[in-house]
Amino acid sequence: MHVHYSSRFRKQYKKLSEPIREKVQERVGIFLQNEFEPLLGNHALNGKKYAGCRSIDITDKFRLIYERYSDGMLNFVAVGTHPQLYG
Repeated sequence: MHVHYSSRFRKQYKKLSEPIREKVQERVGIFLQNEFEPLLGNHALNGKKYAGCRSIDITDKFRLIYERYSDGMLNFVAVGTHPQLYG
């Protein structure tokens, strides 16, 4: 499985505190083993902004948005709090 990190994702990730970055890495590891692990709360997103994307839980407040392409490639689109991403 090939994972691409969008420039938006990389910029947002750099701004996260170290404990949240560690949590992102932990959850991405779980995600790569089992995309639909219940702990991740994986769900499809609606609306124009993230049409075709899905979201996983990093913490109670932080989310990671991604999209999966038909060739199996993953694109990590954005990471942040719910208000940062959807507000």
